[in-house]
Amino acid sequence: MTNLMQMTAEWNMTNLILGSSAIALYLCGWMIHILKLRDEGKFKSTILQVIAAAAIVLHGFTISGLLFTEMGLDLGLLKILALLALVINSLVWVSGLRKPLHSLYLVLFPIAALTLVCALASPSTKPTALMSHSLQAHILLSILAYSFLAIAALQALLSGYQNWQLKHKHQNALMRTLPALETMETLLFEVIWVGEIALTLSLLSGFLVYDDFFAQQLIHKVTFSLTAWLIYAVLIFGRHYYGWRGHRAINWTWIGFSAILLGYIGSKFVIEFILN
Repeated sequence: MTNLMQMTAEWNMTNLILGSSAIALYLCGWMIHILKLRDEGKFKSTILQVIAAAAIVLHGFTISGLLFTEMGLDLGLLKILALLALVINSLVWVSGLRKPLHSLYLVLFPIAALTLVCALASPSTKPTALMSHSLQAHILLSILAYSFLAIAALQALLSGYQNWQLKHKHQNALMRTLPALETMETLLFEVIWVGEIALTLSLLSGFLVYDDFFAQQLIHKVTFSLTAWLIYAVLIFGRHYYGWRGHRAINWTWIGFSAILLGYIGSKFVIEFILN
């Protein structure tokens, strides 16, 4: 028992050191991003990509230590939020090698740091669980779907800001780092397409994995997820056949993402922090 407690303490200390280092890198990258916005037309994303890569690696080691315990997989809300932040940053980093997505780091870096702080500082609110491979695959697909749709929501936010700036003929430092508005909207729908496909696979795998949605307190998640799927499907249809863009596309993107937030994050918060 003493050896087990000692190993647990050492493991927690390792997580704390790695997590603190990742948090420091995220905040450092965020500050560098803010300072570089002041350089007229001289913004380069290379240093942000290097800092993001180092932070993501440390973030990954930290979240692995928090999720995988001796009793199984810990799926507490705060740890899942830190995992989502990790996946989103990783996806943006990979996409950023080919596309100008570094402006998303202005929002993603502080969010990732905050989720890590919460995950490290708070005890688990959900018992650990041993899961089948099919259930783990379903969870992975769900996380990927939520991550892509979260990126789409952030992209829509930047596109809306850019559209507002252009209409009012403003040209601030952030605007000079963004690609053309048409490019931003193209990127937005590319991400939505990938997120919709992942969400479809997640829903299909969920119907195969779970036997009783009511008994497992999942009916609200399924309802909101199906609602989000329909909203994004309508948005993609409207874009393809009617050329939807601008505020209409942005509003539909955020309505769909709001359904995702209510279905997963909202319900998980109620079950873990209010009902328990």
